[in-house]
Amino acid sequence: MGVNEYFYKSPIGLIRLTCESDAITGLYFYDGADPEPPDLTDAPPVIRQCADELDGYFGGTLKGFTVKTKNAGTVFQERCWRALMTIPYGQTRSYKDMAISIGAPKAVRAVGGANHRNNISIIYPCHRVIGANGQLTGYGGGLWRKEWLLEFEKGHVIKV
Repeated sequence: MGVNEYFYKSPIGLIRLTCESDAITGLYFYDGADPEPPDLTDAPPVIRQCADELDGYFGGTLKGFTVKTKNAGTVFQERCWRALMTIPYGQTRSYKDMAISIGAPKAVRAVGGANHRNNISIIYPCHRVIGANGQLTGYGGGLWRKEWLLEFEKGHVIKV
């Protein structure tokens, strides 16, 4: 395990968390050989905050994250990632919707590419982006996880 690498046990498998000083730099689903059981006791405060927020998210009580993140990419990718943060919990948008929302309506494939390069899944909720036909498409953690996350969120949306 790397110096700034920690594991979080979620209902859909282990999540590998990485950080630099006071910011989360990666949140990846981990399908490798099981590391030692997650122990965040000596983890940096940002990792502990992220784990606490993930507890709230998977507990159905947290709808948005406040932990500091650093998801370095191109200007275009960063625009796409900021747009991800505007998709409400329990809702979805198409790649085309996302392209329009960032003022680049013809950049549908580029939006998909930016989502693919998102290193901080769940917090930057790329799982909420679906195909124009409503079908689930591409997800680095596997389509079964994307489906699980979307169904989970729909089940925890407060109906007004």
